[in-house]
Amino acid sequence: MKTSQKGIDLIKSFESLHDGDKSLPGLQPKMDPSKIWTEGWGRAMRDSKGNFLRGESNRNLAFSRATIKTLQEANAALQEDLRPREFDVFRKLKVQVNQNQFDALVSHYYNTGGSSTLFDLINKKARKEEIYKWFTERYITSDGKVLNGLIRRRKAEADLFFS
Repeated sequence: MKTSQKGIDLIKSFESLHDGDKSLPGLQPKMDPSKIWTEGWGRAMRDSKGNFLRGESNRNLAFSRATIKTLQEANAALQEDLRPREFDVFRKLKVQVNQNQFDALVSHYYNTGGSSTLFDLINKKARKEEIYKWFTERYITSDGKVLNGLIRRRKAEADLFFS
């Protein structure tokens, strides 16, 4: 399966582009609530050793390593970033899901790196209430703080999963 436009729109609605410095051409990197530098639609930036670029001290490095400057480049990068996540979601599922369920799982995986517990619940055909509760009560913190944006995202993913 591939992520539908509805799933892509969900991801984009929570992974906004950044053009905060109008003195610079094109889009710029931004730091997410976990202090990880991202570019485009939430693509995590890494140093030369593959580690996440974190914190204000890496601002100059993030800006110098940025490769996404236009909306077209951001959209292409998102499509590229979705492919391995779609594959992983498909591989972890042992039951058939519909398009909305697949899209919700890809969005969740894109943002969190996935959860074996969530896939276990789905694969064992747990009750709707159990899966919904798991969706909406997990992965809602960053650095130990509950974030309203993550609460909204998990609810949107759960609602899409059960629509």
